[in-house]
Amino acid sequence: MYILSGENMLFCFAIIKDILSIVIYRRTVVSIPNGPSELTVKEAAWGLARYAAISQDNGLVPIVEPEILLDGEHEIDRTFEIAKKVWAEVFFYLAQNNVMFEGILPKPSMVTPGAECKNRATPQQVADYTLKLLRQRIPPAVPGIMFLSSRQSKVQATLNLNAMNQAPTPWHVSFSYARALHNTCLKKRGGRPGNVKEAQDALLVRAKANSLAQLGKYTGEVESGRPSK
Repeated sequence: MYILSGENMLFCFAIIKDILSIVIYRRTVVSIPNGPSELTVKEAAWGLARYAAISQDNGLVPIVEPEILLDGEHEIDRTFEIAKKVWAEVFFYLAQNNVMFEGILPKPSMVTPGAECKNRATPQQVADYTLKLLRQRIPPAVPGIMFLSSRQSKVQATLNLNAMNQAPTPWHVSFSYARALHNTCLKKRGGRPGNVKEAQDALLVRAKANSLAQLGKYTGEVESGRPSK
């Protein structure tokens, strides 16, 4: 892993721009219970904006990801308020750096309660809070939203994405999952060569489930083995 800044970042972009078309740079803001300081949020937003501007200058599409850690027992309203502050600063500095909104892909966390919160949210509640955040903070010029799964289970991440896609939005609301997509696959594989086909099938199931969810057509039939409509 390399930490890029200044001339090092420019040098790396000069190397990769002929190989890649999309790049990602994650900045962890802070876990929510104590809340990030204003300086922490501004510094993270400025760094993401500079990376996005340099990416576009080199013909690349930046994925913009200010990660908000969801550790803690806080309620969903607390997550919503913090996320509003973070994304307000991110888009302010993106504009300050003349980043073209049509050429970026934001990668936010869904608005959920803290991972240890006793009051769990339904998919509809997550969808309502998350879409409210997006409508207040993400300009309609942005072409798509690529959610990370954060600490959600594989099924929660799929159900929540599907719930969001029941409502019309100006963006394509999709996914860029890691844990929620490949955890089952890795467990099936278990480091054993004989399990490769089973692991591949498990990955395809999760990929198909989320593909349907980003169209608002997920019903759970993929996992049951029944054909999807």
